[in-house]
Amino acid sequence: MTIPELTQRGAERLLEQFIERRVSPRIRHKVRMSVETRGNNVTLFEHRPVFHMLGKWTNSKVAQFRYDPDSDRWTLYCSDRHDRWHRYTQKQPATAIAALLREVDQDPTGIFWG
Repeated sequence: MTIPELTQRGAERLLEQFIERRVSPRIRHKVRMSVETRGNNVTLFEHRPVFHMLGKWTNSKVAQFRYDPDSDRWTLYCSDRHDRWHRYTQKQPATAIAALLREVDQDPTGIFWG
């Protein structure tokens, strides 16, 4: 079972609003962010231009939110240097993705934004 449509749209809308707040229009030529949904996973990416390669951008995984339809909860994951996902153990699964997004924004461990 995949993410219910209303739940998915709400999560994507919340993440898009987060991106609008996080990345000021005056620096979007240097930093961009995007959201991708695949199955029960919603992934937040950061993009930056490649040095000395005009028009090319790198993609970095920031965080992944995984929805469990059985419990109706979201779980937060972080990516390691090998682009493997690991459960972020500092925050318990939540019914509202907003609680997990606040954790990513505040980044108390430095795992999401470095």
